[in-house]
Amino acid sequence: SGIGITCANINGAKIGGRRNIIINGDMMVAQRGTSSGSSGYQTVDRIETSVNDLDEVPTFAQVDVASGTTPYTSGFRKAFKMTNGNQTGGAGTLDKSEVHYKIEAQDIANSGWNYTSSSSFVTFSFWIKSSVAQNFFGNLKTTDGTAYNYPFETGSLSADTWTKITKTIPGNSNLQFDNDTDTGLTILFYGFMGTALTGSVSLDTWAAYASSTRTPDQTSTWHTTNDATLEFTGLQLEVGSQATPFEHRSHQEELHLCKRYYQQYPEGPTADNYNCVPSAIMACNNTTTAYYCPTLNPTMRTSPTFSSSGNFRMNGTSGVNNVAVTAIGVYHNGAATPFQYASVA
Repeated sequence: SGIGITCANINGAKIGGRRNIIINGDMMVAQRGTSSGSSGYQTVDRIETSVNDLDEVPTFAQVDVASGTTPYTSGFRKAFKMTNGNQTGGAGTLDKSEVHYKIEAQDIANSGWNYTSSSSFVTFSFWIKSSVAQNFFGNLKTTDGTAYNYPFETGSLSADTWTKITKTIPGNSNLQFDNDTDTGLTILFYGFMGTALTGSVSLDTWAAYASSTRTPDQTSTWHTTNDATLEFTGLQLEVGSQATPFEHRSHQEELHLCKRYYQQYPEGPTADNYNCVPSAIMACNNTTTAYYCPTLNPTMRTSPTFSSSGNFRMNGTSGVNNVAVTAIGVYHNGAATPFQYASVA
């Protein structure tokens, strides 16, 4: 209407650049697959699961966000879903079903958050949906120096209803984040955690971490309900005391960020895909050994582990050869290997 508005910053930071410290918070990248009955990094990139002492391990999956829901109308199309198994033994004291996200220490150290000051804040927001109506708990855990813990709760959730949760988290003089690539801050959610791991602990405040009191005692209704589900999307951690709208990035940009931690080649169907990796060099060592040397893009966080499946296939004048894949050496920016997959958790 002809009115000029100047906005120099949001949450005390300049407009532009990335606000969301979390990668793949909208759950749209899943390089490994879309469903798994195993814990660890299995489906949605950057989302790791951990279980303990369960009668049946949950199923983890990337799922669609239903149209007409508020996350959908806010631009979210994918979510991470944990489906509970059949816990016939009930709620054991060491039972645990956990979902977590790890942030590199340097990403916090260089974020602009004055994390040793109680008057400086980060804001964590996310969408959550449970098939069971109850309160859920989570916590933030630091790694460097003396480990510190920040427990929080969702409040009572209505069954099968997406709810947006926002937590404004102050700094604390005891927090330490080294300027390196190791884990600095872990964000954790629980379907359930038994009483050997929970206890008397204050919510929404920092305290020295103790493995026996990560959160207050947790309601077991979800855990003892066969096939109960818990879903997450829209994870955002940003510097400042206000939750801004989720920072949607393109699929290609999000995929590139995820590849710092995990890369898989070829992408998609493997059949007849001879040019597996860009910028790769093929060399013969002798009559029985060939080296396939890709340059990994982007450079990975650290020297990755390596796994492979199937055979390496080459077309030549005398036909097609199929040979087993064996890792010779793997480095953070490339590999000297007959190559199919390179990975790092």
